[in-house]
Amino acid sequence: MADIKKLEKKLGITIKNTLLIEQALVHSSYTNENPARAAGHNERLEFLGDAVLDLIVADKLYQDFPDITEGDMTRLRASLVRRETLARLAEDIDLGGYLFMGKGEESTGGRKKLPNLAGALEAVIAAVYLDTGMDNVRKMVLDLFTNEWKKLTSGEQGIDYKSKLQEITQSKFQEIPAYRLVSETGPDHDKQFIVEVLIQEKVAGKGAGKSKKLAETEAARQAVQRFEKGFTE
Repeated sequence: MADIKKLEKKLGITIKNTLLIEQALVHSSYTNENPARAAGHNERLEFLGDAVLDLIVADKLYQDFPDITEGDMTRLRASLVRRETLARLAEDIDLGGYLFMGKGEESTGGRKKLPNLAGALEAVIAAVYLDTGMDNVRKMVLDLFTNEWKKLTSGEQGIDYKSKLQEITQSKFQEIPAYRLVSETGPDHDKQFIVEVLIQEKVAGKGAGKSKKLAETEAARQAVQRFEKGFTE
């Protein structure tokens, strides 16, 4: 069967029940062509993994972003767990290379198909959950999603902190935030910007980024978090 040890290393986990993780890697086309060789395909595990993943992501959003609304959390979770994202993460660990599938499915590029990759990753998540428990699978999932999470706080996608900060300041002080460029360093291909955001002429946040927009977003994020902790002036 599959080289589970190699997969374990990529996932940063240790598998106890190898039969369970191997089932997570079996595409239904394989069982159709080899009914006597496979104990079952991964679709039931895929169903469970989808629910486990939703819970982990929802909990992370709830804990890390206490200022956002239910609608924001729903939208961000959908973005994080969508098929395209899961397939990309599966490709990063070459999960397609571990899959067992029928010759017909493989001949049509089955190891690269988005549904197969995303489904297999969800099945692996379920297998790890059943095998080692929620704490271990949560760590594995959050490690896999490290770069996706960074995007949520860098302004590349997700939360519009500048708009949120403006809503707060307009409500509290009837004014909008002012952004001040502190410094711009580095060559053209690798700039670094430092920006401060001022509220009532006081620095409420300071951010760095490879563009003014990213630096402003980070400064706004810091300011929003300060207001969450009771900052009023």
